[in-house]
Amino acid sequence: MITPEQLPDALLAGNYKGIYERFSAPFKESVSEADFLKMAESFMSGVKSLDKSSLLNKSGAEQRTWVSDSGTKGIIGIFDAEGTILGLQVKELTPATETDNILTKNSYSLPFRGEWLVVWGGNNALINYHYEYESQRYAYDFVQAKDGFSYEGDPLKNESYFAFGQDIIAPADGTVVSVVNDIADNEPVGVMNEKAPAGNVVVIDHGGEYSYLAHLKKGSAVVKPGDKVSKGDVLGQTGNSGNSSEAHLHFQLSDGKDLFTSSAIAVKWEGGIKPVQGETIGSAE
Repeated sequence: MITPEQLPDALLAGNYKGIYERFSAPFKESVSEADFLKMAESFMSGVKSLDKSSLLNKSGAEQRTWVSDSGTKGIIGIFDAEGTILGLQVKELTPATETDNILTKNSYSLPFRGEWLVVWGGNNALINYHYEYESQRYAYDFVQAKDGFSYEGDPLKNESYFAFGQDIIAPADGTVVSVVNDIADNEPVGVMNEKAPAGNVVVIDHGGEYSYLAHLKKGSAVVKPGDKVSKGDVLGQTGNSGNSSEAHLHFQLSDGKDLFTSSAIAVKWEGGIKPVQGETIGSAE
């Protein structure tokens, strides 16, 4: 029986039938064995190795990713507690860009207190869907989680999510240049507001580098444009506003104050940390 850890070796060995046997019944209904064998053979052509990229435990499922030796192909596998394959996706990846190693001039601290889970973050589209878009390439999405779940209670209510209402703090000294504070938090959770994608947001100028702290709770921002802030100052609270599927913080650094016309910059974090999907970062309070 093929375990999640053994999936890359099974693919490299061409044991596609064995992999298909581990598909869940609903997944088999959506993908025939013949179609999977054809897709797998095509995808694995020329692949010599598959290296683990990330491991994310969330909402009772385990998401693993692997990247090919060329860096141009990736696999996302989703498994239940018994190792049954709930989903499998292959992706053609954008080769690493030179900007991956061009970090911000300033160093930045984490924009929150306590421990948070990196849901999206890293330098490929498998572990960071933002990576395919220059304006958000080095963005992060953070949630709070306990025992692999980001909520407790009714998943349709914002208050059930551990991150909702948590303080968001300035990652460095700077001047506030933009604040949006009047976008409603999405409820029931799962309904998203694509008309105001960033939702409530605070943008800070750190001397030509601009931090974006987005999807904040409606009415929670305590700063206004022109305010000087110091590292650690409270800016607002985590919310679920804008194009957001649950309470979380979208954080990034860019070279301009307009989120969609500027280019994201890879963050130089204090302490030299390099957060990637699946990691819990910060410190226990």
